[in-house]
Amino acid sequence: MSDKGKSVTIVMIEDDEGHARLIEKNIRRAGVSNDIIPFSNGTDALNYLLGPDGSGDVSAGRHLLILLDLNLPDMTGVDILERVKANKHTRPSPVVVLTTTDDAREIQRCYDLGANVYITKPVNYEGFANAIRQLGLFFSVMQVPQTV
Repeated sequence: MSDKGKSVTIVMIEDDEGHARLIEKNIRRAGVSNDIIPFSNGTDALNYLLGPDGSGDVSAGRHLLILLDLNLPDMTGVDILERVKANKHTRPSPVVVLTTTDDAREIQRCYDLGANVYITKPVNYEGFANAIRQLGLFFSVMQVPQTV
């Protein structure tokens, strides 16, 4: 996954360590070798994406793809999505919501806020692994814009 030779960094925001390992393993199995930077809470992830000052300047010129769980220990993924899509630097970055929540209102809210893809995590291991492998195949062909 790249944009004119520039490598895309995958920012994975997932507090469940088992899910995080499974996601990374199956993205790799799909042949995606991009850097994956894991965060287990929203505070650290937003600090990386928007910088300590919250301006987003740190992300200017980055090629980012954000994998976002909605259920985090310190804030909701919806809060993160809202902040990412409200910032001019991170707004162009695709956000893939990957969560156990399949509530129709929550799905609609995420799309309204600018999520690009919403995936409900299958309950069983094999279903989850397979879904992530397919997501990895999708990542291997998708184009990601540079942040401004």
